[in-house]
Amino acid sequence: MQPQIILLREGTEASQGRDQLISNINACQAVVEAVRTTLGPRGMDKLIVDGNGNATISNDGATIMKKLDVVHPAAKTLVDIARSQDSEVGDGTTSVVILAGEFLKNAKGLVEEGVHPRLLVKAYRKSLQLALDRINELAVTVSNDPENRRDILEKCAATALSSKLISQQKGFFSKMAVDAVMNLDDLLPLDMIGIKKVNGGALEDSFLVPGVAFQKTFSYAGFEMQPKTYVSPKIAMLNIELELKAERDNAEIRITQVSEYQKIVDAEWTILYNKLEKISKSGAKIVFSKLPIGDVATQYFADRDMFCAGRVVDADLKRVMKACGGTVISTVVDLVPENLGQCEKFEEKQIGGERYNIMTGCTNAKTATIILRGGSQQFLDETERSLHDAIMIVRRAMKNDKVLAGGGAIEMELSKTLREVSRNITGKEQFLIDAYAKAFEIIPRQLCDNAGFDATNVINKLRQKHAQGEIWYGVDITQEDIADNYKACVWEPAVMKINALCAATEAACLIMSIDETIKSPQSSNNDMSANNPYK
Repeated sequence: MQPQIILLREGTEASQGRDQLISNINACQAVVEAVRTTLGPRGMDKLIVDGNGNATISNDGATIMKKLDVVHPAAKTLVDIARSQDSEVGDGTTSVVILAGEFLKNAKGLVEEGVHPRLLVKAYRKSLQLALDRINELAVTVSNDPENRRDILEKCAATALSSKLISQQKGFFSKMAVDAVMNLDDLLPLDMIGIKKVNGGALEDSFLVPGVAFQKTFSYAGFEMQPKTYVSPKIAMLNIELELKAERDNAEIRITQVSEYQKIVDAEWTILYNKLEKISKSGAKIVFSKLPIGDVATQYFADRDMFCAGRVVDADLKRVMKACGGTVISTVVDLVPENLGQCEKFEEKQIGGERYNIMTGCTNAKTATIILRGGSQQFLDETERSLHDAIMIVRRAMKNDKVLAGGGAIEMELSKTLREVSRNITGKEQFLIDAYAKAFEIIPRQLCDNAGFDATNVINKLRQKHAQGEIWYGVDITQEDIADNYKACVWEPAVMKINALCAATEAACLIMSIDETIKSPQSSNNDMSANNPYK
């Protein structure tokens, strides 16, 4: 009789083989079902309530995937690809999850019939390369003519916004997104676009500031006397506390005469006034500080027609520094003209129920701030997420000057191309490439389902058109039919589709290459080694 060999700790779960692979695919299918209905202009929204009771309303795939607390280890892969698509391109997060799920769904039937997963992985990667070659072949290069280029960027932004909550105002916001990106320098840094939300007003009351804007900070008495508008002011950015500090608890100072106590008080005032005098003499008219600016300093600056704001948020102060020049300094000794920033105009303005400090005509770098207005906080949050997607798409379209028709047009063309390729291949690989090709039809099919159309009828019409060589025909949501989406200006950057295809295929291949899952037991405070027979 063979002695029993114990390798894993008691309570460890291990599952392997074909059943394990199918279980992983089923888990991914469950995740896909959560976001499937959000695809397209007629997609539905999801209301997600977290453990603290905070509600989020969104139809953005990446936001939903982040908010879902997915615990299945294989299904977490889909969460990762949604996040990577969001950070890399901005849009197409729902598409990438649905495509990955459909690739796995079509592979599931082949695995059940006995096809080895490694053959599937090999065929999928070959199909991906064929699809990428076809995308690069079909992609239309945007002309460099400024007027034409701007028009194309607005169309790309409008396509990204058409599936969002603010789709009715996509014309208004697509122009705003393009203006914001065009205000940036050649590197197009995303952190130089600030988005501020102010409750109240209508969506159309939102506006773009070609500079830096942030909410007015807490101010002491005396700020009312400070001017609220400056032309070409110098800006001092500090990391200095300009107020009298309270005595430290349990601090002990031993003195023998009353005059010595007065000297200690006078020394503190002297230090503060010396700092204020140096700031005043530096030529700065506007003073921002990360730390508090007290009532004495506020009054001092007001008497000299200077503006001050303390407790400025670190991110806002960094944007001011990047936009207006200068440096955030920690001592007034270094307050020389080279360390001061400058802008063409500074004003404090009432927006809704809040006051905002607005700087325009920043000299050092180009920047923009979008002030969003809206009824409720949840609506503003979703508007911000939608605008972020549009801005990312415009950035990508400016860096990569190739576009494709959306609305399921490119997916149908890729499906047709791969089916034709598969017919010329002998052996088992023909079925595997055909399974990959069939998966592409899920995008136009889901667009139809979410809009309440007869998906089978629309897909059959699309197959016919693409077989006749009409490569840009896709779903027309407004007419419940099919249309040439390139002529209809439903455009997407080619880099978005390339990124989505690569991410979805890699995720599907990764999950298909897993044949065993070993789950260790939950560790606890007691000594787990008590169950170890070898100890």
